[in-house]
Amino acid sequence: MQYQVPQFIDIESKIVGPLTIRQFLYLAGAGGASFILFFLLQTWLWFIITVFLVVIGAALAFIKYNSQPLPKIIWLGILYYWHPKTYLWRSESMERTIALPEVKEERKNLRELLPKMPSVKKLWQDILTTKTVIPKREKPWAKVSAQQFQIFRKLTGQKEVARRVDYR
Repeated sequence: MQYQVPQFIDIESKIVGPLTIRQFLYLAGAGGASFILFFLLQTWLWFIITVFLVVIGAALAFIKYNSQPLPKIIWLGILYYWHPKTYLWRSESMERTIALPEVKEERKNLRELLPKMPSVKKLWQDILTTKTVIPKREKPWAKVSAQQFQIFRKLTGQKEVARRVDYR
């Protein structure tokens, strides 16, 4: 049995023409408030307030920032300022005085120190290309003796060296 998987679940349904129910209610609230103020205020004052109400209603209905609607952003901003700010961790800085021993005279001058040191490039080349044993580089237990290898001939007559393994 096949079931239809709902898609676009984060998109609200269009109820009133091209508007969702929330958009319609924001615009209807601004229009209703403007209608009531028409009978309570003078015409010039009603017109100025109506312009502000329409702008606010349209902003609440249509503006999104980072795919979040404006009323949600306003609500989260109010909650941020309303709730107390608590710090879970605050580092305490302690002032310490550390006395450093004086540096010897021969180490103070870097130019005198550098000629005594070998070149890093030369050291790297020696490590890679030397034939003599460098202590702690070659491990004596990792050496493989010649008895573990055997020379054999292939059917073509070619000689090849292979490692001999006895499983006894």
